[in-house]
Amino acid sequence: MKSTPRTRKLGVTVREAIASIIQGAIADPRLDLITVTSVDVSSDLSIANVYVTAHGDEERYKEVLEGLESAKGRIRSLLGRAVKMRITPDLRFFIDPSVDEGFRMSVALQDVPPTLANSSDVHEDDASEG
Repeated sequence: MKSTPRTRKLGVTVREAIASIIQGAIADPRLDLITVTSVDVSSDLSIANVYVTAHGDEERYKEVLEGLESAKGRIRSLLGRAVKMRITPDLRFFIDPSVDEGFRMSVALQDVPPTLANSSDVHEDDASEG
């Protein structure tokens, strides 16, 4: 979705409100320990793509999305009360892959062979001598 300063600001507000709603007003155990990472609001304010993450595997992600879909109407209703908007956007939930990708990159960087890590030091020494 095309982002403008207005939609970015509204996205932050909606993210905070949805996170609070899920934590305090939704009693679904499938939604325990999830994090709302970001919200992208469409330029006409009719759709909000909500990105969440949770610790676990693909089965856990499927469970989280099912829980969010089940609670979507209640979340949207409470969002309409929490955030004063002319139109409460339709909520679409997605798993945010960036957290898992960042973790995989972190693990991969820990496994860099020592010879590769030291070879960059050698090239820096050569450049400083010249």
